Amino acid sequence: QVQLIESGGGLVHTGDSLRLSCTASGRTFSTYFMGWFRHAPGKERDFVAAITWNGGVTIFADSVKGRFTSSVDNAKNTVYLQMNSLKPEDTAVYYCAAAPILRFQMRKTPSSYDYWGQGTQVTVSS
Repeated sequence: QVQLIESGGGLVHTGDSLRLSCTASGRTFSTYFMGWFRHAPGKERDFVAAITWNGGVTIFADSVKGRFTSSVDNAKNTVYLQMNSLKPEDTAVYYCAAAPILRFQMRKTPSSYDYWGQGTQVTVSS
């Protein structure tokens, strides 16, 4: 059974940092890449970042570029989303997801992803 388990969300203040983790299990993900999305109330699920398992390619949405970074720990089958200089508009449920590497060009489209985590709430107060 494939599982993506996220953790690390919470309530922080403007300017603070959080690190989200996503641990994958249940299959080999070497031919997949990982995406991060967020879903705020009343809005669409938005692309945040994508990263390959070798860490060689990372792509970020313009809204988080320069503030967020992503990394992988292959030994732990875990990807991380480091979020710095958080703003109230970053408040959302954050999801990690996995998609076949052949769909990398479609990384911003939620339907490209085969597997999703349960989501973790990030709330940034002003």
